Amino acid sequence: MAKPDGVFIYIGTYPSEAAARDDYEVVKGLHAAGAVGTYDASVVTKDFAGKVHVNKDETATRHGAWGGAAVGAVGGHLWRGMSRADVKELGEIIDDGQAALLIVGESKVQQAVDKAALKAEKHVAKELDVSAKDVDRAVQETAQEVS
Repeated sequence: MAKPDGVFIYIGTYPSEAAARDDYEVVKGLHAAGAVGTYDASVVTKDFAGKVHVNKDETATRHGAWGGAAVGAVGGHLWRGMSRADVKELGEIIDDGQAALLIVGESKVQQAVDKAALKAEKHVAKELDVSAKDVDRAVQETAQEVS
């Protein structure tokens, strides 16, 4: 059973940025319908020169009533920008021309994402009992599990 104050991390890989954005739109739609609580998401792409890009739609960051230490980390984690280590780790799991979708959110997000059947080629989805300061490390470790 999901813990109410747990942090959920989803990382999926896609053959293209368009495919990753399609699933990103699904998550935004779930939030609009009230099925998803607080979360932050980003599409990470790697161009054909091997350069990694973090594509964040700032207006898509969703905030809600969410207690605990994780709110500061998750609510602002991707908003402030991903750490260099996170970007490097995600860049290593996708090939040139591919993309990844990263979602960090409250445990309620996991239930909705599971039901939505996102179309990632490979993915890792898990709930973690981590403190705000450990979210970066958790993202890096989760990214290693995808590859």
